[in-house]
This record gives sequence, structure tokens and C-alpha cells, in this order.
Amino acid sequence: MAAAVAQLAEAGCDTPRLDAELLLADALGIERAQLYTRAVDSDEPPGFADRVRRRASREPVAYITGRRAFRRIDLAVDRRVLIPRPDTETLVEAALDLPQGARVHDVGTGSGAVALALKDERPDLRVSASDASPDAVDVARANAERLGLDVEVNVARGIPAGEYDLVLANLPYVREDEWDGLAPEIRLYEPRGALVSGIDGLDGIRELVASAPAGTRLALEHAPGQAEEVRALLDDARTLRDLSGRERVTLGSAR
Repeated sequence: MAAAVAQLAEAGCDTPRLDAELLLADALGIERAQLYTRAVDSDEPPGFADRVRRRASREPVAYITGRRAFRRIDLAVDRRVLIPRPDTETLVEAALDLPQGARVHDVGTGSGAVALALKDERPDLRVSASDASPDAVDVARANAERLGLDVEVNVARGIPAGEYDLVLANLPYVREDEWDGLAPEIRLYEPRGALVSGIDGLDGIRELVASAPAGTRLALEHAPGQAEEVRALLDDARTLRDLSGRERVTLGSAR
């Protein structure tokens, strides 16, 4: 373990011990907490060295283990989809107070994180999801089936036809000039098209808002520095802050 931690630290990983523990637990087929509650053989388990090598190449832990926890659910993830971030929990929270039986659609669902977490916590809601990427839809559908959550996921660009009480969207919002400065874990492994959206990062959000029927209620994730511009696109707009206190999700109505 010590050698693995040192190798990951030398490679520039921000949390080398945590990463090494997660990879060891994955190789052993146990949860990380069990490393402290059961005797673990001092010999490295099969596959551990390869996992460490991949992480030292800055491949994200979630892609190596094939899973990522998000709120109360555990999602399967791979390089076809973005790895869900804690900031995106704010998008789920934007919908938790909806009335009983409300209809919610998640645009750009990726792994299905937002739609599935919402359905898990509010099973009374009628939740659907879509993504322009057929590969992402395959991942989201597999997650829905494995978790036993009734969320229909389809391939679509923008908002599919239908009546919705709220449309959620975590669309790409990274500026083109930011790409080269992103961490290797993002730049080398995650899908660029799911992250970058034009010169100011707002092309996808503008397109969605412009295509939404007037009066449609939207909850849009964005970078903190984009909050004012996103509010200007909507009527009756207000912005929610994420776990770090940064402006992260703006709610409002399409014009």
C-alpha cells in the first residue's frame, strides 16, 4: 500500500492515499470501509498493480472501478459518460420540493445520475430523461435497470415533446479556452463534447432555452461565473448555491 501511495503522489494525484485505498478495495471486491474492519492479506491482490498503474496515468478512479456514488445511489460509469460531481447534487435538490406526481425531464442525462437520484428520493414523481449521445443513453438505461428505477431514457437533442412541470439540464458549460488548463483526469479521459460549449461555455444552454416552449420551467446547472448570464436568459430567475456555496443552478421560465 505504501508503495502505491508513493507512486500516485509522484504522479501528481491529489488524494494518493484515498485513491490507493479505493483501488485496493476494488481489487479485493470489498467496500473501502472494510479495509479497516477485516484482516487484509499483506500480498497485493491480483489486479491491484494494474489499477495503480492506470491511476498513475491519471485515469479517474471512477473509470478504473467502473462506479461512482451519487447521493444515495451507486452508478456504473465508463468513458462514454461524464463522472457525476457533487456539485450536480444541487440540480437534484432543485426538484425535491415539487408537488406529488409532478412530471420531470432530465436533458443531457449522461449516466442518468440526476434523473435516477431524483426518482430514488421522490418515487412519486414521473421522471424521464434523454441525451443526444446514444452511448450515454445505453449507460443510463443500464443504470436504471440495475437500480430498479422506473425512468424512461431516450436519445434526443433538446427537450422531447411533452408536458413537464420542470426540465432539469446539466449541459456542457466549459469555455473552449479552459480546456487545455483542465486536470489530466478530465482532459485525457472524459468526453470533451459533454464538457465544452463554445467560446463562453453557454452555447448549449442558450440553445436549450431558445427551443423550450414559452413558460417551461427550467433548472440549469452552470459554472458559478455564468450565473448572471443564465438568469438573463429566463423570466423569474433565481440561483441556488452548491455544497461549496457557489452559484450553481439557476431556475426560471423560458420566454
